[in-house]
Amino acid sequence: MYNCGICAVHACRSGEKAKMPANCPCRDDETEKSGELYKEEENLLIANSSALVEALGYCKLTRIEEIMDFARRCGYKKLGVAFCIGLHEEMKMLSKILVHNGFEVESVVCKNGSIPKSHIGISPEEQIRKGCEFEAMCNPIGQALLLNKAGTDLNLIFGLCVGHDSLFIKYSNAPVTVAAVKDRVLGHNPMAAIYQAESYYKDRMFPEK
Repeated sequence: MYNCGICAVHACRSGEKAKMPANCPCRDDETEKSGELYKEEENLLIANSSALVEALGYCKLTRIEEIMDFARRCGYKKLGVAFCIGLHEEMKMLSKILVHNGFEVESVVCKNGSIPKSHIGISPEEQIRKGCEFEAMCNPIGQALLLNKAGTDLNLIFGLCVGHDSLFIKYSNAPVTVAAVKDRVLGHNPMAAIYQAESYYKDRMFPEK
């Protein structure tokens, strides 16, 4: 059982192996196997570029700036963006920024294909707009397949819903990074729920059983 999330030591950070708990992943053979995988060309490029972006931009660059720096270091020129239709105005600005900084942008909206939700077994009563005759489903698989066809070098997730992002990642040929996550309640900042988990959001994060 791995429980790094509640570990009080985190000796992995300092390299002090003697202080590592018995069930520490550092003692697991899988960790050694993962180290070998970084020798593969693409993995090494991504890992090396990520480390440089982290170190040189630490507390200096915004997420969007870091993504552009990372893309340049990896030699990625054509960026794909799978975005939520609810962020179409923000998508226009993101596209403007990326193009201005020398990138080619391919973007596909979540509602591509205009497929009705009935296609995945959702009844009119289960839709957002109850009883509506037609409500288009989000199509993250379509977003991935279309960006695969476009031959993107790196794909960005921009506000896809929970689960839809999972399907997009599953079917994307290109490496994927997250530019923005979906949280309609907290202004797309899910960390706010963590920071308020024992105060304003206590009843919602720790409901009585």
